[in-house]
Amino acid sequence: MKLRRLDSAAPDFWRCLGKLTPTAAQDPALERAVADIVEQVRVGGDAALLALSNRLDDAGWACAQDMILQPEAFRQAFAGLPARQRDALQLAARRIQRHHQEQRGQSWSYADEWGNRLGQRLRPLDRVGIYVPGGQAAYPSTVLMTVLPAKVAGVGEIAVTMPTPGGVPNPLALAALHLAGVGEAYAVGGAQAVAALAYGTETIRPVDKILGPGGAFVAAAKRRVFGKVGIDLIAGPSEILIITDGDPPLDWIVCDLFAQAEHDALARGLVLCPDPGYLDALAERIRALLPERARRAVIAQSLENRGALIRTRSLEEAVEIANSIAPEHLQLAVREPAALLDAVRHAGAIFLGAQSPEVMGDYVAGPSHVLPTCGTARFSSPLSLCDFQKRSSIIELTGRGAQALADAAATLALGEGLEAHARSAQLRGEGR
Repeated sequence: MKLRRLDSAAPDFWRCLGKLTPTAAQDPALERAVADIVEQVRVGGDAALLALSNRLDDAGWACAQDMILQPEAFRQAFAGLPARQRDALQLAARRIQRHHQEQRGQSWSYADEWGNRLGQRLRPLDRVGIYVPGGQAAYPSTVLMTVLPAKVAGVGEIAVTMPTPGGVPNPLALAALHLAGVGEAYAVGGAQAVAALAYGTETIRPVDKILGPGGAFVAAAKRRVFGKVGIDLIAGPSEILIITDGDPPLDWIVCDLFAQAEHDALARGLVLCPDPGYLDALAERIRALLPERARRAVIAQSLENRGALIRTRSLEEAVEIANSIAPEHLQLAVREPAALLDAVRHAGAIFLGAQSPEVMGDYVAGPSHVLPTCGTARFSSPLSLCDFQKRSSIIELTGRGAQALADAAATLALGEGLEAHARSAQLRGEGR
């Protein structure tokens, strides 16, 4: 495997780094395919959903009832888990729930000098759709990372969709559905699942918002149905940027890099370090340890396509490079991570110290692992309680307060050429 080496002092550094950056450009062929799938489901309902799932996922369904996942199957899957897996799921669930309970907000209001009451009312969404990936691998962790925040937020109805290639659900994913208290789930994936959640079918009722990660087809479908429903974010390939001072054991950093690369061939893994000797040794350990990994072919392809070991002139410069990339995961594997933290402006999740690997965030740390990718951490945030809530402004004016504000409101309305607006305000100012 050939691993790319870059140097921040090189004249062509930024051009070379740019080649590793996933493009935000949309694939026209993929977009057309997704548009066709979405329209088929919108018009054809269950019949289209069955046909698409049988063709794309080899589901083998005969009727719509076949795509409904039953809560009794969730319970049986949980009961049948080895104790070690069951304990791990329960630990993760407790920590995720606790973390999101800390995010709870509340409605608020205040009174101004005229006794007007102004504020904001916070309410959970009525019904959400959770997409759980399951094409290349099963993700019971995503069940917990998405459903539990929705539960803590108080969402009334939660519908989960997850692909089951060959029509066989993953037992650990079913167990996670049980642990998260899911009562409605469907063995549907891809763009057709997003369309079903957005527009509804005879079996699946439409939702208000669709959340959860997915591949390129899912991302394109979410983009297409936005406006009919809300969405959380458009997720791209997963990524990690590790800044290290050369202090952590080499095998730690190698495995942290492998853990991200094994997601898929488009995943991006970068290591930035001022010590060229450490990077040399890291490259040797990568080559030595790669044959031991079960998904070594995917890891090798990912690192060759999107990976790099980057020598920087300082740790501070490494942080500035990270800010320009705005990575999904930023790992500060240095002796004094707190000294760098304030300089970090853009990252989905920040892992402080070599003892805080990204993989802990994937499963058991507590914050949701649904994060902004492809540089969108510049303007968006991790999945949180806020994604399952909406806010309404509260305005209650007293007679005295309305009179005090009426002239200013009318003046601004007339300035915009809206006479009826102005008259509405003036009537309150006149007290009639």
